Amino acid sequence: MENKKIRIGQTVTEYYFGASLSGLKNVADKQHTILVTDEHVYDAYKQKLKGWNTIVIKAGEEFKIQETADALIDSMIEMEADRKTTLIGLGGGVVTDLTGYVGSIYMRGIRTGFIPTSLLAMVDASIGGKNGVDVGVYKNLVGCIRQPAFLYFDTSLLQTLPESEWQNGFAEIIKHAAIKDVGMFRELSAHDFDWYRKKKPAIAALVRRNALLKTKVVQGDETEQGDRKLLNFGHTLGHALENQYELSHGQAVAIGMTYAAHLSEELVGFRQAERLVELIARYGLPTYADFDRSKVFDVLKHDKKRERSSLHYILLQKIGKGIIHTLPLQQVKQLIEKI
Repeated sequence: MENKKIRIGQTVTEYYFGASLSGLKNVADKQHTILVTDEHVYDAYKQKLKGWNTIVIKAGEEFKIQETADALIDSMIEMEADRKTTLIGLGGGVVTDLTGYVGSIYMRGIRTGFIPTSLLAMVDASIGGKNGVDVGVYKNLVGCIRQPAFLYFDTSLLQTLPESEWQNGFAEIIKHAAIKDVGMFRELSAHDFDWYRKKKPAIAALVRRNALLKTKVVQGDETEQGDRKLLNFGHTLGHALENQYELSHGQAVAIGMTYAAHLSEELVGFRQAERLVELIARYGLPTYADFDRSKVFDVLKHDKKRERSSLHYILLQKIGKGIIHTLPLQQVKQLIEKI
């Protein structure tokens, strides 16, 4: 197991690569730790979780809401969690977002760590300290930025994932390659997710590469004042589509990247849109979609990247180089109606 200590802002987060769920007792004291997981993950790993204090929540994005956070806090009070308790989120992005949020507000903040179990959580959702809940159709509208004490990567957990969850994760991997890593884009173009599923060392290396790429971006801009905004490539339109059309996060981001690539062609002369769209499709993700432009714009107006009458839209100058482009909201509306 590789252990890296990485400082982000005021926090040092320990990254455990090549970890195993059975070795968790070496990182957290069973007696003073509470695991938060969802019913699907619990059913898959309940034998390995014997002896751990565990809270099981319902699975799904629709439960990433304040009501679930309140129920978690009630359970922690019943379990007599105190300021020395460690709270660990074991699951996908919904579980890690919720656990990080509750861990940051319970007794004004207790030690919190994540064990991501989905590819999406391993390469994106668990990294960077963004925690929170959805409010209606508005994703992550309420929350905070607080780095976890540790991230524990056991890529053997990926083997139980359905194909749709692999596709979900690869949307974020493709995003990272598109904005920051042309070498990874070439590697992804040479393979597909069936190849990665069969090559355990390759997927472990890909997870590590993406986790460290995102971490490096966050290190330079923890509170998203500058370059961290690049990580929102595909998310502006994607988030507006996701909850309205009951898409998975990866599907929504894939569609968002497709349209952002064409906006990049029109606005900044990007010439590789077809290469990106082909790669998205290669990993079984959707590209073009029919959607109600005015309804989607109404949600998009509330995006966190909005500043008064403008929106920071992430575009591509070329593969491996994302840029932040500020657009008046009215122009965004016109462009969305046109594409």
